[in-house]
Amino acid sequence: MATTTSIEHAGTTSPSVRQAAGTRAGRLSDPVFQAYLILRTAFVVAPIVFGVDKFFNWMTPWTKYLWAGFANHLPGTPHQIMMGVGVVEITAGILVLLVPRVAPYVVAAWLGGIVTDLVIKSVAVGGHTQVFWDIALRDFGLLLGALALARLAAVFTPPLFSGRRRAVARQSGESA
Repeated sequence: MATTTSIEHAGTTSPSVRQAAGTRAGRLSDPVFQAYLILRTAFVVAPIVFGVDKFFNWMTPWTKYLWAGFANHLPGTPHQIMMGVGVVEITAGILVLLVPRVAPYVVAAWLGGIVTDLVIKSVAVGGHTQVFWDIALRDFGLLLGALALARLAAVFTPPLFSGRRRAVARQSGESA
């Protein structure tokens, strides 16, 4: 049996999807939609801000987080590599803005790569100095947040390449 928490059952659209497809003013009071907006805003703004900072190092010298093994096997200086990282992060933030159903998975994968880099660097150094376990744990939390955003975006943003957007809008009484 379909419940009010299910998204679809037997090809019918549940109340949660119809509510998600409703007018924006009506959704702003919904705590779930507020969570979606908070996460989406964070995953647009933060990657862009941190990506821009990879060029200027205002917040921190970003190259200290790059494992030497990567720096030795990638073209360019560590600063040039981090500028490339910055371009990827800026792109990720823009993608979350434009394609919120897909981009959070890209961001989660990117964060997985960052966590991997930090773990490798920390294991390679060993001991308790020059390790980044705390930052790896924080970025793992961000990875989980990106996955949560992707799941919320599946409800609150229409599919990209389907006629379903118009069908959901018709069911809720809106125009497509």
